[in-house]
Amino acid sequence: MAKSEQFGFGGFFVRWVAALILVAAIYNPTGLSYVDWWISDQGLVSLRVLVGLVLAAAVIIYLRATFRSINALGVLLVTALLGALVWLLTDLGWLDLANQQVTTWVVLVIMATVMAVGLSWSHVRRRLSGQIDTDDLEQ
Repeated sequence: MAKSEQFGFGGFFVRWVAALILVAAIYNPTGLSYVDWWISDQGLVSLRVLVGLVLAAAVIIYLRATFRSINALGVLLVTALLGALVWLLTDLGWLDLANQQVTTWVVLVIMATVMAVGLSWSHVRRRLSGQIDTDDLEQ
C-alpha cells in the first residue's frame, strides 16, 4: 500500500491538532486569542484585520471541506455523539460544566473534532469501503 493511501490514527491526530489550534487561536479562555487581541485594541488595526482574514479563510476551508465530506447530517451526528460523550463524562463526575473555562474548552474540542472528522472522512471511507471520494470538477 502506498504511503499516500495509508490512514491511521496519526493522520487524524494531526488534523485534529491543527483544527484545535485554529479554533483556540480565534478564541479560548486563557486570554491569548485573536478575540482578546482585538478587544484589547493593541497593535495596528491593519495587522489585526489581516490576521482575522487569514483565520476566517482557514475556518472557511475547514468548514467547506467538512460539509462537503460529511454534510450537515454528518456534522449533526458527530456533534450529537460528542455531546452524548460529554453528558456521560459529566454524569460520571469527570467534567464540571459549571466551570465556564471547562465548558469553553469542551466546546472548542468538539468543534475541532467535528472539523477533523470532516477532513478525515474520505480517508476513513476509503479504508472501510474501498471507495474513493472525488469532487466533481466538471458541471
